[in-house]
Amino acid sequence: MVKIEVLGTGCAKCKSLTKNVEKAVQELGIKAEIVKVDSIQEIMDRGVMMVPALYIDCESKAVGRAPSVAEIKKLLEPYR
Repeated sequence: MVKIEVLGTGCAKCKSLTKNVEKAVQELGIKAEIVKVDSIQEIMDRGVMMVPALYIDCESKAVGRAPSVAEIKKLLEPYR
């Protein structure tokens, strides 16, 4: 199972990223744990200066933007 983390404080881009992640996981049919990280302290502890941020298995994949469903699916392809 892949762990996907969406770091953000609840802004529109953060919500968009969460929806895109959920849709990509559903379309690929993979098992994933999707975690929303909204603690400013935890986000800062990771060195993230702009949200939203996308982490897959503890690796930063996107910071400061909300990747499209297609882009997220490409990132998740190895986990199929």
